Amino acid sequence: MKAWRIDQHGGNEVLKRCEVAPDALPPMSVRVSVKAVGMNHLDVWVRKGVPGHSFPLPLTPGTDSSGVISEFGPGAQAAFPTLQTGSGVLVSPGISCGHCEACLSGADPLCTTFGILGETMNGGCSDSLVVPVSNLIPLPDSLSFETAASIGIPYLTAWTMVVRKAAVKPGEWVLIQAGGSGVSMAAIQICKLFGATVVTTVGSDEKIEKAKAIGADFVIPYRRTKFRDELKKILKLHGKKGVEVAIDHVGADTFSESMRSLAWGGRLATCGATSGSEISLDLKALFFKNLSLLGTTMGSKGDLIRIVELVAQGKLIPMIDRVLPMSELRIAMDLLETRKVFGKIVLTNEGERE
Repeated sequence: MKAWRIDQHGGNEVLKRCEVAPDALPPMSVRVSVKAVGMNHLDVWVRKGVPGHSFPLPLTPGTDSSGVISEFGPGAQAAFPTLQTGSGVLVSPGISCGHCEACLSGADPLCTTFGILGETMNGGCSDSLVVPVSNLIPLPDSLSFETAASIGIPYLTAWTMVVRKAAVKPGEWVLIQAGGSGVSMAAIQICKLFGATVVTTVGSDEKIEKAKAIGADFVIPYRRTKFRDELKKILKLHGKKGVEVAIDHVGADTFSESMRSLAWGGRLATCGATSGSEISLDLKALFFKNLSLLGTTMGSKGDLIRIVELVAQGKLIPMIDRVLPMSELRIAMDLLETRKVFGKIVLTNEGERE
């Protein structure tokens, strides 16, 4: 089968599309014929490499996938009789043991064996993908493969930050940095679903109306305005001294300002550090203002099932910037790195849903 491979870390030149033998099909596993893959910034980090972190090279990238079941491993179909060969599925990107205390309590990312497709094991940028049958979510008829592949990591991570960690309530104000990214766009929609007022930031004027269209109440174009001054104006106009919640996955470039933006008793949830992970933290502000810092990596399969239901109902709408053929993975990586997108980039293999 054809698959993209990373044999060493570096730029796009390390991405090779080649013929490889299909992965083995162990008991309780399923082979999925990949139809679409939603790209995430995690895919860029895996390609580039992260100091102090090792990846099992050679590795196929691609964290969020959808497709159809092509083959069952021993015992898999008996365990999930509603699934059949040809069934359309969304693949949950987090792999865990499924039977430890963390997994049974819905805290999948705390499992000691937790891994992510495309990071710790082969991902979806290939003709087919082997995953545990428990990682499959039946695809509602109303969802395309492209939409399904746009849900996983961004919506599950955003849901965990907004709903599980920060516990956003109706009437609260939420600052969401980098409103054009997949996670932030998901967070905006989820915050609005729970009745919050959203302030977000974007890097270009062309993204202002797009951010408002998905629910943002206020949009700050940070490249041509002073973020702090603009936020103060907005808050003062509405009788507020700070936001109750800040969502920040940008990291070093924005973390301090996100923390300063919090009202007393505020919560800051983070799931990434795109601009760098080294920050300076004023502990006095943290304890005097009774602030909470909340770290997040993905979330539970149970929450992902709920999110898929909300997408199928039209209550959450994944935004797709563009769809490219699987052969153009390098172009997709370039677009992600230069932030020239608003929404997801989806790669597709040839063929239509059956």
